[in-house]
Amino acid sequence: MERPVTGKWFEELQPGLVIPHAIRRTITESDNVFFTSVTMNPAWLHLDFDYATNETQFGKPLVNSMLTLAMVVGMTVHETTLGTTVANLGFKEITFPAPMFHGDTLHAETEVLAARLSKSRPNQGIVTFEHRGFNQHGTLTVKAVREALMLTRPTE
Repeated sequence: MERPVTGKWFEELQPGLVIPHAIRRTITESDNVFFTSVTMNPAWLHLDFDYATNETQFGKPLVNSMLTLAMVVGMTVHETTLGTTVANLGFKEITFPAPMFHGDTLHAETEVLAARLSKSRPNQGIVTFEHRGFNQHGTLTVKAVREALMLTRPTE
């Protein structure tokens, strides 16, 4: 079975390229409670409405920041790496400048910061991406810099 490739080949990922991602997602209370529970995070700030409402500066539960990060990275896959990546090599920087709340809608963009051919792997290169997630008001809520090992365009 042939699978469609929608990601970009190494040659297409030139530094300075900014990709606005088409997928948007409203984060629900169910999303947050499920993710927080399945990842074994007992933080009251995400799970205890009484605590979050009455004892925090936010006045309501916060979306787990790891959920925000995971959703943003997931939103980027179709237009960056689907079918063209070998491996995620790691994250260099992750920041959360503003919180997300239940009912907020997340959207993302990716910028290519750097790209170089691999010295040890023919037909592959290392690309540094900066993924940025924003809420429905355009407020930056997450920024993540990561490196991925990408395939070069196949030769025919």
